[in-house]
Amino acid sequence: MGTVTPFPSSGRQPSQIGFERLELTRILDLYGRMVAAGHWRDYAIELGQAAAVFAAFRRTAERPEFRIEKRPDLRNRQGMWALIAEHGQVVKRGHELGPVLAPIERRLMKLIED
Repeated sequence: MGTVTPFPSSGRQPSQIGFERLELTRILDLYGRMVAAGHWRDYAIELGQAAAVFAAFRRTAERPEFRIEKRPDLRNRQGMWALIAEHGQVVKRGHELGPVLAPIERRLMKLIED
């Protein structure tokens, strides 16, 4: 009853990549504004060993319109953030989350103006 078993660790790298609170707040804020504009209706979050992915859907039963991926292994190369479109094209990649979300922000401005 008094035996404590530590979680297995792989050394330096965590076993699961996740979003920090400020990152998730920024992503969910954008998601909420897109829902209010009537464009998105559902989302999914996948936390894996290599990446954390936030996927936004126009409808529940189709492919995500955008995926926001965080891949810390690419931090020193192309940047750990990527915005990926519905058919797998990389729309934007970078080291900071804000500029990577900029194409969706611009689209939101167009949705509100119409």
